Amino acid sequence: MALNYVWISFFLIAFLVALFKLIFLGDVEIFQRIISGTFDSAKTGAEISLGLIGLMAFWLGIMKVGEKGGMIQLFAKAVGPFFNKLFPEIPKNHPALGSILMNFSANMLGLDNAATPLGLKAMKELQELNPKKDTATNAQIMFLVLNASSLTLLPISIMAYRKEAGAADPSDVFIPILIATFFSTIVGLVTVAIYQRINLFNKVILAYLGSIALFIGGLLYYFTTLPQDRISEISMVGGNVILFGIIVSFIGLAMFRKINVYENFIEGAKEGFGVAIKIIPYLVGILVAIGVFREAGVMDYMVDGVSAVVSWFGADTRFVEALPVAFMKPLSGSGARGLMVELMAVNGADDFASLVACVVQGSTETTFYVLAVYYGSVAIKNTRHTLPCALLAELAGVVAAIIIAYIFFG
Repeated sequence: MALNYVWISFFLIAFLVALFKLIFLGDVEIFQRIISGTFDSAKTGAEISLGLIGLMAFWLGIMKVGEKGGMIQLFAKAVGPFFNKLFPEIPKNHPALGSILMNFSANMLGLDNAATPLGLKAMKELQELNPKKDTATNAQIMFLVLNASSLTLLPISIMAYRKEAGAADPSDVFIPILIATFFSTIVGLVTVAIYQRINLFNKVILAYLGSIALFIGGLLYYFTTLPQDRISEISMVGGNVILFGIIVSFIGLAMFRKINVYENFIEGAKEGFGVAIKIIPYLVGILVAIGVFREAGVMDYMVDGVSAVVSWFGADTRFVEALPVAFMKPLSGSGARGLMVELMAVNGADDFASLVACVVQGSTETTFYVLAVYYGSVAIKNTRHTLPCALLAELAGVVAAIIIAYIFFG
């Protein structure tokens, strides 16, 4: 229901703002821009969905091979004790646990093309356990909120954009992004745990989280000892080696167990094609609402309002120029990226607002896109507490990004 109210609000707010501009500001082209934006957004939504067909077909085919060959079950056993506490509704050693782990791993490595199909596979498997098909389960909510909290471990694309923009040290945002991401993920996890009454002080959860924290800390220390070009090289090579190694291991174990690899791949690929087509109306719907909201100029008014409030309190307003990225990111990843690149082009890559924008971009996620695509793939309409939890994690990421930027860049 939350998405329903948000979707309606986008249109109503945009209409009122556009009407105000037409009557009081004489902007006679405002409704023309909004209508043009709806057409462009609808086209973009369809193009994104159609572009997913190949990726979905391939990755769900590989996942089917992994499931039949037993590799998914091995992944599930490895994280079973931890995930059984976070996802108590999922039976032990269920394939969904392995799919969730692989989705999280792909997100952390920055492998977006792999993460989405793996996530949709996990949603499909979670939906099979759902007794009320149009309502999100606790497990689906936990999965999506963690997904929407931005699990990126290697923000290579942002460093690449900074390098293209002429940054003196493109990797200077690396550690700030990871710290801000940590806060957004923890807030998302804690918020959902409170809603679902999950005991995060359980010794199993603490042991796994402690191990993950030590691993990430060690990885961070290792990367801080490397020059920027080596960071990019190692992360790029390592991520792709791991990804291709997963594909080969799936096929290899299936062959060892005398499973017909190709037939199972085709079976999974057919499922992937169907999921990609099913997403189209949901994605078009949310992107059109976002486009209307943006074209009406609501985003500009929000930024101006925040700037006025910050100035009234006498606080430093240097970060305000980066807020459009923060406001846009939950709505559109490409839109936020465009705003970040534009800000660096105008102010310079090493300007404080540009640095804040980069940290925000790396520590937040396209919440509405994620919810539309993942819930749309399994036709869930009642998202329960997913949206407030995801937006709270998003807010934590933005606030942490701004504070950490002041700490690191002054």
